Amino acid sequence: LRDVANVVEGAEPKFGDCLVQGRPGVLLALASQFGANTLEATHELEEALEEMEPVFKREGVKVFPRLHRPASFIEESLKSIKHSLVLGGVLVAVVLFIFLGHFRTAFISVTAIPLSLLGAIIVLDKFGVTLNTITLGGLAIAIGEVVDDAIIDVENIFRRLREHFAACRSRGDEAQTSSPERQSLLTSAPTIFKVILDASLEVRTSVVFATFVVALVFVPVLTLTGLQGKFFAPLALAYIIAIMVSLLVALTLTPALAFVMFGRGVRETKEPRLQTWLKRLYVGALGRIAKAPGVVIVLVLLVCAAAAFKLPGMGKEFLPEFREGHFVLQVSAAPGTSLEEMLRIGSQISDELIANDNIATVEQQIGRASQGEDTWSPHRSEFHVELVPGTPGEEQEHLMKEIRELLGKYPGIQSEVLTFLGDRISESISGETAAVVVNVFGEDFEAIDKSAAEIAKVLAKVPGAKDVQMKSPPGGPRVAVKLRPERLTQYGFRPVEVLEGVQAAFQGVVVAQSYRGNQVADIAVILAGAARTEPEQISGLLLRNSAGLRLPLRELAEVYPTTGRALISHEGARRRQTVTCNVARPDQDPHGRDVASFVEDAKKQVEEKVKFPRGVYRQFAGEAEAREKAQQQILLHAGIAGVGILLLLSVVFKSVRNLLLVLANVPFALVGGALFVVLAGMFDADAGHLNIGSLVGFVTLFGITMRNSIMMISHYEHLVVEEGMTWGLDCALRGASERLVPILMTALVTGLGLLPLALHSGEAGAEIEGPMAIVILGGLITSTALNLLVLPTLALKFGRFERTDAVA
Repeated sequence: LRDVANVVEGAEPKFGDCLVQGRPGVLLALASQFGANTLEATHELEEALEEMEPVFKREGVKVFPRLHRPASFIEESLKSIKHSLVLGGVLVAVVLFIFLGHFRTAFISVTAIPLSLLGAIIVLDKFGVTLNTITLGGLAIAIGEVVDDAIIDVENIFRRLREHFAACRSRGDEAQTSSPERQSLLTSAPTIFKVILDASLEVRTSVVFATFVVALVFVPVLTLTGLQGKFFAPLALAYIIAIMVSLLVALTLTPALAFVMFGRGVRETKEPRLQTWLKRLYVGALGRIAKAPGVVIVLVLLVCAAAAFKLPGMGKEFLPEFREGHFVLQVSAAPGTSLEEMLRIGSQISDELIANDNIATVEQQIGRASQGEDTWSPHRSEFHVELVPGTPGEEQEHLMKEIRELLGKYPGIQSEVLTFLGDRISESISGETAAVVVNVFGEDFEAIDKSAAEIAKVLAKVPGAKDVQMKSPPGGPRVAVKLRPERLTQYGFRPVEVLEGVQAAFQGVVVAQSYRGNQVADIAVILAGAARTEPEQISGLLLRNSAGLRLPLRELAEVYPTTGRALISHEGARRRQTVTCNVARPDQDPHGRDVASFVEDAKKQVEEKVKFPRGVYRQFAGEAEAREKAQQQILLHAGIAGVGILLLLSVVFKSVRNLLLVLANVPFALVGGALFVVLAGMFDADAGHLNIGSLVGFVTLFGITMRNSIMMISHYEHLVVEEGMTWGLDCALRGASERLVPILMTALVTGLGLLPLALHSGEAGAEIEGPMAIVILGGLITSTALNLLVLPTLALKFGRFERTDAVA
């Protein structure tokens, strides 16, 4: 080899490179194994890097260990969810102590929270489910509800005990019994046990069936498939397990604790002042409302109609944007752009990005690594931008806009600005990183390219469009070498000799290998110097045939510049060209909008303005289509669960009228959910859109709010059937007043348990659960108003409560 070439040590020709903080560096990308715990793998990796720190210092190597660290988002999310759990638990406990006005009753109710959550965690662990932001989110949503069954049980027990001891004292005074005898009468263990048992059994049926209804409502979420199933199924599983454990606690531990703590009686035979004051106000208001049932019904129908009219016009998205503190910038130049040019552009972009105080690190990956997962050409690169920890969500949105403006100053490049999770989610949905994807299919490349270019022009003019791109544009520069058969024959060259010579000169050919210990190095032959890098020098390449004749390549072939394709895409054995774009959000752009309305507008304009040749057709894909499929799946599964709920309620309520009264809660809950989504949108544009989290919130809301309707109607039946009251205004007022405190408390503790999630909606860790919490919180408010003010009025007019013959 040394007779015909210079044999030197060197690097293989690069097809990828990188910049770290705008300077040349080595980018090491690591992926965890499937099923591995990301946090554990990250922490162990960082421990290994710390052990190597002395070696790095000795060799003068500067290491940036957090250029892209998904564990940071996980840690921030877990911190946020844990904060919501603790704050929700504290608020729930405070409300219980204020409303019940008695330490022991509040303590019995509060014990349901840690026991239910701990029981759920144990069961989840047995199922092999980890505690992550999704499962913890399910527990955070359930924290206000796990105490509901215990509240209803202990409140009824304490109320019946007060009534019992008041009656006992009254009988003792009339009989003028001695103090020891009266004390014995009041504290008789068998008597107290029977009172507690009867009080617990009084609400047992309604508590059990109400909890089953809530669990059944979550079954459609548990059975979701696809990407939405990965997000919401673990949440539903954690929620269902938590409330089922809470039911078990309410059925067993709550009555037992009540007997232990009240076994020697209660001193107070009067209601707490707060409860007395609330009941007095409530009975007076309800008495006036019940006199005008027609007005109440008309108002309810108008409010429900307004909500039903507003709901379809709300913005629709698949998932909210994640605030993970990390951006991915997809930057591409014209096909054929060299690594050197991409490094030059990347260095300038990196320097401008690093100058921003909110940006911690920047790295650029150009082309592809030898074992990388992305098979890109050198003209395409990806920036990973890590923000300073603790950057607020609003600042992240503003920063995305600034980065887009920065990239827009560089001519000749196409760019997208995404979050890492948004990038991965979009790729999982459509194979592309953008939110909106239009695939153009056909057999003729020129025809599909022309149609795709027209679609791109139309999309660019649709309000809200940004980052419009053709993913595999034609026109990449090439040098064509077309052999001339007559010249090959004339000079005695075989075609394979010419092709092998061109390959060896410009691509290189491995001719041997060198072994150094356990390292193997290829020995390759390749043309050196400017002759290989200058297109003008290609035609001058000297070739030799078997007879020793040497001729330049231009004598044996036509060498000329032309264009070609950097990428040919196929799907389902069909040639495909792809046009992608993202949608500006309202808080980022005056023309910002939701993805669903953008796609609807884009489809209409493409249909009107683009004429497709024969054999060419388009297909929309992306988040809007994924949301539509997920919505259909949720509604279908919810319909099936609804049938199950009706069958379950028909067991509790023999009267169809009473069953319909319970279901009247559903539209009023819808009103509050829709109203709170609108109100949330005034403060955060993302929160004002209906996404899959919001839809799941509406589905689960109906089960959560139905609990109080079941309690109210069941108590009316108890008063008539068990206590012999005649159904009328007095019975309705008494039943409603006796259920006022448990209904208010269960609604308040559920709402306050969700409040931290709703307030932090859009922040790291609450992007999925936040929209659910907003919908449920709003629905709780209006449904509670229905249960307390409207439902008794409707029950008076339409309800049917009669004693059976056996009771009579």
